[in-house]
Order: sequence, then structure tokens, then C-alpha cells
Amino acid sequence: MTSPGDVPAVAAGPDAVAAESEQPWLRLDKRMLLIHPVTEVVRFLPALVATTFLGAQSGNHIWSLAVLGLTVVFAILRWFTTSYRIGPVHVQLRTGLFQKKLLSVPRSRIRSVDVESKVMHRLLGLSIVRIGTGQKVDKREQFELNALDAGLVPALRDDLMDTSPAAAPERPGPDGQHHVAVAPPSPEVEIAHFSNSWVRFAPFTATGVVIVAAVAGLIFQSGLGGTIADSDAARSGVDSAARLGIVALVGLGIVVFLVVTSVLACVRYLVVYGNLRVTDDGHRLRVGHGLLSTRHTTLDRDRLRGTMLRRPLVLRWAGGAKLDAVMTGVSAQKSDSSLVLPAAPLREATRVMTAVLADIGPPDAALVPLVPHGRIALRRRLTRALSPVLAVVAVLVVVQLATGVIPSVVWVGAVVALVAATALAVDRYRGLGHAADTGWLVTQYGSLDRRRATVESDGILGWTVRQSFFQRRAGVATIVAATAAGQGHYDIVDVPVERAWSIVEAAQPGAGDVWARR
Repeated sequence: MTSPGDVPAVAAGPDAVAAESEQPWLRLDKRMLLIHPVTEVVRFLPALVATTFLGAQSGNHIWSLAVLGLTVVFAILRWFTTSYRIGPVHVQLRTGLFQKKLLSVPRSRIRSVDVESKVMHRLLGLSIVRIGTGQKVDKREQFELNALDAGLVPALRDDLMDTSPAAAPERPGPDGQHHVAVAPPSPEVEIAHFSNSWVRFAPFTATGVVIVAAVAGLIFQSGLGGTIADSDAARSGVDSAARLGIVALVGLGIVVFLVVTSVLACVRYLVVYGNLRVTDDGHRLRVGHGLLSTRHTTLDRDRLRGTMLRRPLVLRWAGGAKLDAVMTGVSAQKSDSSLVLPAAPLREATRVMTAVLADIGPPDAALVPLVPHGRIALRRRLTRALSPVLAVVAVLVVVQLATGVIPSVVWVGAVVALVAATALAVDRYRGLGHAADTGWLVTQYGSLDRRRATVESDGILGWTVRQSFFQRRAGVATIVAATAAGQGHYDIVDVPVERAWSIVEAAQPGAGDVWARR
């Protein structure tokens, strides 16, 4: 193998291991020497700012120059100390100058291959390849090849994802000799693409709030918060706000906050998810998106075990939803690796969900009616939501009777809290339900973050019916379907205990027959 494009077929056994030791070690593309110095300088920017400030105070700028020089040298050394090898058994990565590290991943354990191209990578024709095994690992333990020639990456990605190739049949040719029959590749069918109208859902996600919080934290952490607070502009703003009054000030602050977070959320949505395209060739789903930096994820249909339709409360009010794939060996915590659709119209999300589940799920999976869990489940949700509020109200009543100093605005807040808690409990109950039939299971739960999981029964490794102390007293139970895909388990919460094992039996005949008869 002389380049990343010359990837040997997957093999096993002593001969394959011996052949692997003869494979040469390869270096990353030399163009990374133009990328890593810049990325490392950005990474150590706080330290550079601090040393520059120190140099300005002392009149000696050697500290800032020394830190800058060391950062650049360290980045260049990464190319000389990084090499990789793709053999028939393992994919291996060697890194480190003073502390050598060898990361080896069995090719049979590869579950995801993500390809990303940041702005500088795209300008130089390079890509970042990340190989995942489905296990949660520290960023330092991640198998990442940064950077490879972008022209070689698509073929490399397909070869790495082909972890168990089937032997092609041999057929006699016109010359009487037996030739390997190569099946023509299946055409890719587009099942979803980006629409500019989807940007309207961005303000209904938490993205803008997270960005504002991160920027505010950075400002105060760097010490700029005090400088800004002492500036003439800040003092002038405080004086103007004082003249407006507290009510107007709070209202203005809320409006400004909503406008800023919405704009930031829309900008990030366009940059990250622009040019989204989802295709399916019958064997693999491919999801690509991004305007400045691009990301391409390949999902092997053989490892597809279902979907997760997510509808957080505010996004649900706007009529939107997100869609993730439930993949064996791909953790739900790696949301970028399992993403199928970002925030999009519910109708589009359900259409794509049905297309993704064409081979493993029920027809019109998103429209399957769910079985409610009964009045006991409603009572438990009301109890959980109202108990803390009622406890606070009881304390307020005692204080009022003893001192009589509780202002009326507190009682108004208590009434609002009771109404909100009741509405939340009812909404949680309305979102609670399940459906089970031979071959698949659907479970839905949550209010603030409502999720609807459709899981193939063949991907479920085991079942558990459990009861807490309070569930036993109420006569309900929680069914836990354990799987190696997605979040690892999918729960059906607070079903009547006498129906629990019959639900298991309906989804996976034979899994709960003994208990169902009891």
C-alpha cells in the first residue's frame, strides 16, 4: 500500500496478521504543515494574549515571540511524529514526540467513518477522517487522520466501512475461464435536501442561548468583563436604563436577548447545516452538510436499528422536529454521527423517518397510533409535578399566618407555578405511549424533550421489567429494552404491570412467553 487509496481487503488469521506487519507506515499530507500552525495558534490564543499583555507591560516582547515560536514548532513536529497504517486486520495510528502512543482499531470493529473539511482544509483540498467504534472515548483517544487528500477520502471511507465483505460468486466467461462477477453499484436516491425555509426553526433551539452563554463566559474569564463594566458606554447605558424603569428595562432586556440569540442561531444553522443532502443506495445512508466547513457521515444500513424523532417543547410549538438514526455501535452521545435531519418541519421529518425505516420498521412508522398508559400514569405525573410546588405553597401559608408579610406578587407566582406544573404533567402524560408488534417497538416519552424511538426487535439484546417501591404500590412497571445501538436502552415507562410481559412478547415473540403466561 503506497497511498491511502490502496486499502487491503479485510481479513483475519495468522497470515493476515503477518501480512499486516509488512504494510508500510504512511504520513499525512504535507499540506497539513500549512494548517496545523494556524490551528495551534488559535488554540493557544489565550496564552498568546496573556504573554503579549505581559510583554507590553514590561516592555520586553520576547515572551510573546517565544510562545508563538514554540507553538509553530510544536505544530510542525506533529507531521513528523504522526504516521498511520491500514492493514487487513487493524487500522493503526502512531503519534507523540516524547510520549509515544500507538492507537490500534480492529477493522471489524469500525462502526462509523466521519469526514470533515474545515475552511482551510477545503481551500487546500484536504479532509479530516475520524474512525469510530461506537464506544465513548476521550478526544485524545479518538482515531483521527488530519489531514488527507480529499480526492482519496471517498474511496477510503467506503473501504473502511466495508468490514465484512462477502465473497463474490465466480461465473464462467466467454473464454471458458471463471471470472468474479461484480455486482453493479446501486444508484443513490436522494431522500432529503436542505431548504432555506427550515432556518425559521433555528430560533426555537437552544443554540443561540449556548453561544451567548459561551461568549459571556469567555469575556468574564478573560477579565474583559470588568473593563466593559467600567467603560463610559456601559455607564451611559445603565443611566439610560434607570430612567426607563425596572419593568421597561426587563422587557427591553428580554427583547434584545431574544433577537441576539435568534440571529446567532440562524447564522449557525445556515453555516452548519446548509447544503444538507441525505441519500440512500439501499446499503448505506449518506448525510452531508455545511457551508464553510463540511461534514459527511456514512451510516451502514446493516447496523441500522431504528430512528429517534426528537421534539423539544419550544421546537414542538413551532411545528418542528429533529431526526437521528439508531445505529449499532454508534452512541447517541455522538449526535453528529447519528444525525439524519436537523430542526426541520415535522412533516418532512416524519417523511424521512418513514423512508429510513423502509426495511425494518412498520409502514408509516411516524403515524403508528400509540397505546396510552392509563390513569395511574397520569396520576404519577401530576404527583411528581405538583408535590414540590405544593410544598412551597404550604411553607408560604405558614409564613403568612405567622407574620403576614408575604407580598401579593409571591402568591401570584405560586398560582402561575401551580398552573404551569399541572400543564407540564398533563403534557408529559399526553406524550407517553407505546406500540409493539412482531419485529419492532415504538416508545414515546417526555415533554420538555419529547422523544419517539422506533427500534427493530432484532436489535434488542434483552428485556427487563422493573418496579420501584412507588411503582409497586401503584401497580405499574417500566419495561427496559437493552440494545447495543443508540442510547443503549429504550424504556416504556409506567405501563400497567399485568400488561408488561405481553408487550415484550408482542414485540419479540418468545422473549417473554413464560412471564407473559404468568
